[in-house]
Amino acid sequence: MSSARRLLARLRDVMAGSGTAQRRLDKIVTLIAAEMSAEVCSCYVMRAGDILELFSTVGLNPDAVHRTRLRVGEGLVGDVAAHARPMALADARSHPRFAYRPETGEDPYQSLAGVPILRGGKVRGVLVIQHKEKREYLEEEVETLQTIGMVVAELVAAGELVNAQEISSGGDAALLPTRLEGISLNRGLAMGMAVLHRPQLTIRQLVAEDPDRELDRLREALAGMHSAIDDLLRSSVSEGGEHYDILETYRMFAEDRGWLSRIREAIRNGLTAEAAVQRVQNDTRARMSQMTDPYIRERLLDLDDLTNRLLQHLAGRPSGADAGTLPDDVVLVARSMGPAELLDYDRRRLRALVIEEGSTASHVAIVARALNIPVVGQCTDVLTRIEPLDPLIVDGDNGQVFVRPAEDIQEAFAKSMALAAQRERLYAEVRNLPTVTRDGVAIALHLNCGLMIDLSHIEATGADGVGLYRTEIPFMVRSTYPDVQAQTELYARVLENVGDRPIVFRTLDVGGDKMLPYFAEQQQENPALGWRAIRMGLDRPAMLRTQLRALLRAHAGRELRVMFPMVAEVAEFEAASAILDMERRRLVREGREPPSAVKVGVMIEVPSIVWQLPALLKRADFLSIGSNDLQQYLFAADRGDPRISGRYDSLSPPMLSVLRHVVEQCEATGAPLSLCGEMAGRPLEAMALIGIGFRSLSMSPPALGAVKSMLRSLDVGPLRDYLSTQLDSPGHSLREKLRSFAKDHEVMI
Repeated sequence: MSSARRLLARLRDVMAGSGTAQRRLDKIVTLIAAEMSAEVCSCYVMRAGDILELFSTVGLNPDAVHRTRLRVGEGLVGDVAAHARPMALADARSHPRFAYRPETGEDPYQSLAGVPILRGGKVRGVLVIQHKEKREYLEEEVETLQTIGMVVAELVAAGELVNAQEISSGGDAALLPTRLEGISLNRGLAMGMAVLHRPQLTIRQLVAEDPDRELDRLREALAGMHSAIDDLLRSSVSEGGEHYDILETYRMFAEDRGWLSRIREAIRNGLTAEAAVQRVQNDTRARMSQMTDPYIRERLLDLDDLTNRLLQHLAGRPSGADAGTLPDDVVLVARSMGPAELLDYDRRRLRALVIEEGSTASHVAIVARALNIPVVGQCTDVLTRIEPLDPLIVDGDNGQVFVRPAEDIQEAFAKSMALAAQRERLYAEVRNLPTVTRDGVAIALHLNCGLMIDLSHIEATGADGVGLYRTEIPFMVRSTYPDVQAQTELYARVLENVGDRPIVFRTLDVGGDKMLPYFAEQQQENPALGWRAIRMGLDRPAMLRTQLRALLRAHAGRELRVMFPMVAEVAEFEAASAILDMERRRLVREGREPPSAVKVGVMIEVPSIVWQLPALLKRADFLSIGSNDLQQYLFAADRGDPRISGRYDSLSPPMLSVLRHVVEQCEATGAPLSLCGEMAGRPLEAMALIGIGFRSLSMSPPALGAVKSMLRSLDVGPLRDYLSTQLDSPGHSLREKLRSFAKDHEVMI
């Protein structure tokens, strides 16, 4: 028997024995010191306020127990907790993070190895060994400490060493109404009862008596899990699009050889199947959570999902959602969640989702949008601040959650939801009416899309077409870069769903905050101004050529409208157009049917291109303004920074003046112009855009009804005359003046 397995077997006896949690912890520490020939073994446990307290030691001054305390990040022990990863040092005293605590009497000790005690993805303490002599720690020794840390984590979680309520927001205040803030991952309002998604199971046995039997149990559980995922895939075939692609990617993740081999290796080293699965997940979470790449962090949620799902199959509980115990109106509350876990719940009862983690690119958020439920993400400590069956109001429009709301709040939101339903009925009534203002000005309203599910809204909203199809979103939910055939099939499906309506494809706008998982990118100090969009496409022409080739093939016999993003100068547009011309010639050589026509456009986002419009308009067939980026570059204000994201107004005189300048240039040459930023989807902003000359707007599907109702109540003439007197104003914003204009002229905003 290996030393690691022998130590685990002895630890199992300690855990099964009698005595208090403190007494068992002392035995564990003594046992580790003896088995690993360490002069010192110490266990620090996390207390309230992110304080690590020495709870047990062999080799240090016994009087230091419960007296020595370190903040997270203080000293080497605090550093292990802060980064949630192991540390092994041959010369600990020379390390810049070393903090000497005289009460411990640790003067002679040179070498140190420490591991975080992890449970549920959170650090519950630190386990440390020290040696007098300088020595290098073997990887096997550190792994053994990590495994022992799992045993200690169960001891801490039992609540005997530290009261579980100490580090949660307990007390009477927890029962009072409260409001939690996060970010909106999907719009909408919903009310319901909280259902806490806590899939993690308590692992009763950590040490295996028969490793071969544990490997057999793992094999059986994996077969059951794969079968269940296949069932989800079959049930999602009819929905198609990215919804299905996400589950396919998830299925591939479930068969990852590296993940499975690490679990099998942990079993061979003496752990039960459940403990091995949890051990590998703890290690992976600790490693991946330190990474800043948003895609990698989001894929960690998928791995959490798979870990919990596999543990449930090992425990003989294959589904985490018992429909018989769910309320009729479910608001799902979770720390994190994978796409398959969400689909476990009864969709007929699901009203909203609230999660501590997540982003708009997360798989669970994309699936939730397909289910059309509001989602609030990055909502801190929801599982400790929300109790099961608490009444909740989820405001997906503003990224907030009302917990145990007072009656007046409930009544106010019930009225808001009723008004929203009434507005939807009103929008449905005008869906098939012309998009014409009261004084006869025709306005084209298009949709911004990026998912197959978005295209279903064209018919429902009565949109004129798709003014912006974001091609990067399907790329972001795949595990590998799609080849020409895969892209051609994707674009053909998009065109089939659009029918005869026009659609504008924007080439890949990746980089910055939208990273592709299969491209290893270097960290950029300012990604919004860095290597992204057309800059990346021109530097990697094979990538751009592949996409343009697929677009040309998919548009056989019909008009192709393609647009290049973030063009800063005419030279960049000419370079991109040259690549497109190469692919058009290739299409002819291959004898393939070409598009009936090719229209090439530019997304106006970078202010520099505004001053080259005369030259650009001689070369481009159409322009579209991306107002979100144009505004942040115009004001040098990062829209992702909450301290300044609201500092400058899109309805300010400078912003409207720049937009008016672009309109005048396009009117002079007859070039088609549209705007596809967030401004287009807000009735007041859309009113201002129409007033300065825009006749085509593109927006998200939920916004179209409100904008259409607004423009059908608008007389453009008086608004145009009014705005012409205001654009030279030195004021910060015209918002309130425009709001007053709308009220005085009975415009529905």
